[in-house]
Amino acid sequence: MYSRKNQHDLTRTEKKRLVGAVLELKRSGRYDEFVTLHQKYYVTDAQSGPRPAHMSPSFFPWHRKYLLEFENALQAVDPGVSIPYWDWTRDSTPAASLWAEDFLGGNGRSGDRQVMTGPFAYGEGNWRISAGVTNDPFLRRNFGRPSAPVTLPSKADVDRALSDPVYDTAPWNSVSTTGFRNRIEGWGISGIRGVANHNQVHRWIGGSMAGAASPNDPVFWLHHAYMDLLWARWQETHPRSRYLPARSLPADDPQSNLVFALDEPMPPWDVAPAKLLDHAHLYSYV
Repeated sequence: MYSRKNQHDLTRTEKKRLVGAVLELKRSGRYDEFVTLHQKYYVTDAQSGPRPAHMSPSFFPWHRKYLLEFENALQAVDPGVSIPYWDWTRDSTPAASLWAEDFLGGNGRSGDRQVMTGPFAYGEGNWRISAGVTNDPFLRRNFGRPSAPVTLPSKADVDRALSDPVYDTAPWNSVSTTGFRNRIEGWGISGIRGVANHNQVHRWIGGSMAGAASPNDPVFWLHHAYMDLLWARWQETHPRSRYLPARSLPADDPQSNLVFALDEPMPPWDVAPAKLLDHAHLYSYV
């Protein structure tokens, strides 16, 4: 049993140990395997295959398992490391502590948006992008996307999602207009230029975080740890609400065999959402 802390509360030593473990995974090639895995399972509802990771009810359990696998890899390097979370409703500016030079580094420079500061800057020699959407070998960020401005979501945005007592609703995809899952995942619901919450944060950071290879930016893990925390908070707020769909969809449903019901194993781990509903026996949030 271990804890995941708010990144705002990390000590200098905790930051250094986390960065060191991430860089070691990068050196070993293990980190890029996680990036490639996310790319593989970034299946949209405009495609024909199953969607365990995005635009579907299993967005939360799939990413919980994904984070656990990454955390296990980190702890194989340093057993005292865990994934912190970034509450972007609180730390919502480029001056926030996670963007400091001793942690994740800052925004990209004008022009090519290359990150020039921090341990993940290309110039430091430890962070070459090899599994990206573009051919750029360097980490890119474009905070707020000045050419078409985006803001980070607010606490009120999160609270609206948390207040929805239903986990997810038909058609179980990016156009579901109610349900906690898509209110947080943020496809086509109210928000900045048609995105909200989770998606809005990816867009605000921009650069390497703006596509299927988004784990190339280490902030991905802190962002998704916060997603995981919000799921836990929703469960606490609505103890009688359950993961939906509870059973496999009928054969005549357009989403049949594309989304994962409560007891249907998700690739690549062959684990069902039902096995990932409760994190309390593994870690806590502080």
